[in-house]
Amino acid sequence: MVKVAGPAMSLDASGSLGGAIVFSKWKGRNYVRTLVTPANPKTGPQTGLRAMFKFLSQNWAALSAGNKSTWLIGATADAISTFNKYVQFNQLRSRNFIGVTAAYPPALVSTVCTAPTATATAGVRQITLAITKGANPATWGWMIFRSGTTGFTPAFSNMVAAVLIDGSGNGSYVDTPLAAGAYFYKMKGFNLDAILGTLSTEYTATVV
Repeated sequence: MVKVAGPAMSLDASGSLGGAIVFSKWKGRNYVRTLVTPANPKTGPQTGLRAMFKFLSQNWAALSAGNKSTWLIGATADAISTFNKYVQFNQLRSRNFIGVTAAYPPALVSTVCTAPTATATAGVRQITLAITKGANPATWGWMIFRSGTTGFTPAFSNMVAAVLIDGSGNGSYVDTPLAAGAYFYKMKGFNLDAILGTLSTEYTATVV
């Protein structure tokens, strides 16, 4: 249903109409576009995009005030919020399979974190990964890659999650819902200043 603050098409309107058009606003400007339904909302690139967006959005609030303030100049230039600039910049880096950063510009000075180890445990339609840090742990999170084939090469298109390190520098992820079959996982840590870690070995579990 369209929600209006005045006559539709003249003042403010938001929402969809008749399953055909969408009213919205961008940078203070009202617009109308055709309603588009993705042909395949679970393609590899879309899954990778959502995985990193979830991580970035969930962990913005925990960033220091100093880190947040570094996004102000770029945000002002683009007439968007500091949060949107942080997400925009980092999603572009993630799509190019390079590290994301808590501050702009990325410092790229930290030590490369060592590969984690993991335990993959199958359950009902799910696999739980318990991630244990290496000798030099990641300072921000872990990227998790999944394939139905062993020996796969991690890429943005097979990244299924990015998870925050816990208080001990470890992490965990529950991959669900899953159909019956074998699943293979690899992990790579990433630091607050966009440095990527060493890739883990492969871990597997089978959902029956």
